[in-house]
Amino acid sequence: MFTNKLVPLLFAGAAALALAACAGVQPVAYTGIASSPQLKQNRDDDAGKVPYKYAATVVWARYTQVVLDPVAVYQGSDNQFGELKAADRAALADYMQKTFSEKLAKRFDVATQPGPNTLRIKLTLTGAESTTLLVGQFMHFDLAGNLYNGVQSIRGGQGAFSGSVSYAVEVYDGASGQLLKAYVSKQYPNAMNLPAAFGSLGAAKTGLDKGADALVAQLH
Repeated sequence: MFTNKLVPLLFAGAAALALAACAGVQPVAYTGIASSPQLKQNRDDDAGKVPYKYAATVVWARYTQVVLDPVAVYQGSDNQFGELKAADRAALADYMQKTFSEKLAKRFDVATQPGPNTLRIKLTLTGAESTTLLVGQFMHFDLAGNLYNGVQSIRGGQGAFSGSVSYAVEVYDGASGQLLKAYVSKQYPNAMNLPAAFGSLGAAKTGLDKGADALVAQLH
């Protein structure tokens, strides 16, 4: 039987384990991305999810159309897919194409060719972490895990043993080819999002949903 003195130790141990599991990979300024030389370390409040970025001065309202290139799966040696299978990478790329297309279509007319008043957007899937099966779900029911995830939820941090997705966004002027915006992002579900904990790619797909919304919000 556990004594009252052991309870704090159990909580501390579980929290430490969760912290180690949630550290995860942090995106880099991927050398194989065309905009890599322009990317600078982000020192703003959103640096946890957007560690590198570049931005020109742009009046986004003048752009009425968008061309979305096919999502590329990053092949550079500094990719962050870990042990994620090629089939899973392809599945995430397909989901990314669909999700970003649908979100962008709510803000822009979709074009097939770059031209005046048109943005050309290139998305590159650069990494992903799958949710640790069983453990990731268990942490939502375990008392210590729920406490940790609750704190992470408030902080906007990643949940215990939860998956994530990393990607690069490059936005160009469709007529001139000028780079207008670029950034590297890591997205994941809210730490208390139980449905996203099910399925090895569920968290990564939820991260892509959030990432698409975040991109559209920046282009207003």
